Amino acid sequence: MKNKKHNNTDPFVIKESGGYGKLEKISYSGEWAENYFNPREGGNEVVGNVFNVSRLRIFGAVLLFFILILVGRVAWLQIIKGDYYGALAERNSVRLERIEAKRGVIYDRNEKTLVRNVANFLLYATPIDLPRDKSSRNELIEKVVGMIADNEDEYNELLMKSLEEIEKIRLNSLEAYQPIFIADNIAYEKAIKLHLLVDQIPGIILSNDSRREYLVEDASSMSHILGYTGKISETELENSRETYLLIDYIGKTGIEKFWENELRGKNGKKKIEVDALGNEKKIISKIDEEDGCNLVLTIDFELQKKVEEILSSNLKNMNLSKGAVIILNPNNGEVLALVSLPAFDNNIFSQGITREEYGELINDPDNPLFDRAISGEYPSGSTIKPVIAQAALEERIISENTTFL
Repeated sequence: MKNKKHNNTDPFVIKESGGYGKLEKISYSGEWAENYFNPREGGNEVVGNVFNVSRLRIFGAVLLFFILILVGRVAWLQIIKGDYYGALAERNSVRLERIEAKRGVIYDRNEKTLVRNVANFLLYATPIDLPRDKSSRNELIEKVVGMIADNEDEYNELLMKSLEEIEKIRLNSLEAYQPIFIADNIAYEKAIKLHLLVDQIPGIILSNDSRREYLVEDASSMSHILGYTGKISETELENSRETYLLIDYIGKTGIEKFWENELRGKNGKKKIEVDALGNEKKIISKIDEEDGCNLVLTIDFELQKKVEEILSSNLKNMNLSKGAVIILNPNNGEVLALVSLPAFDNNIFSQGITREEYGELINDPDNPLFDRAISGEYPSGSTIKPVIAQAALEERIISENTTFL
């Protein structure tokens, strides 16, 4: 049987049981298959012609460069500066705070209290916890200072001083974790208002400390003996940076200065965990403080008061304003009274003296800050005679029977 010839040139032919048929409703192009499978014709491209291997090398080099920068930065932070940033990271959640030791009390020879510690509210700012935005930070400081200032002059002075101190601190330094002093001797009513808000104000610390109170209203001449405490100066801080902070008080004159090491005691410290606002959450460890030593003077306060009264009366009768009296125990050389007039109120220094008050003291022609009993220079008078006699006896120039007219 001869095969039948098919004149149909359609390539899509399906053989059926009844012979060959064709697909219905299919349109095609005779050139479509050839153009598709022959990429060199018709302007078509293949994958190998589109992808450029040199671009892959450039991309790899750029990627390697950035990886090296990242690795170098990680090595710098973790290895070279690891300890520094580790300390900063720990301080973000863990802080080391001091526990102030109570300053020693001073008594006279009869155990009458001459100096004591009283409650004092202090305000600090921790730069690292303050808002990073300068305008927000300044607005916060303005709000806090406005709550404690008594008048516009005090407000401007506190605000300017606080902002200057904060601007000096670099936020990425360990100094940013140290509190900056803003004000002290805050009135009780104002302190209570601040206490209710301080937990919601980041970076602001209200502390309850103590300040010195001198109980010598009836004998102002005791101010020269006792002296006073005041804010530590930068020069004093440089000489004892390991012991004091810039917010500390230190003895400036008199007994307060001479016996500073014994009176101040030894501060304790505690390690605490803080929240995002810098508020204490819990105590991790604690070392208790050691209060300062109490001091008993040889001064008899009642005698001091009586001598001052007599001296003041005599100076007034002679139209004078300056004088000094010293009373010693001849048996052992103890100083029983040490009066120098005029004197001053040393409580104004411990409470925070104003410029006007200090100006009045230093511009006073009688110079009340000068201790005439100790620092004054006077003719020796008859008190020099026993000294000369003793020297002459030791040198055998005279004997116990020698007399002079």
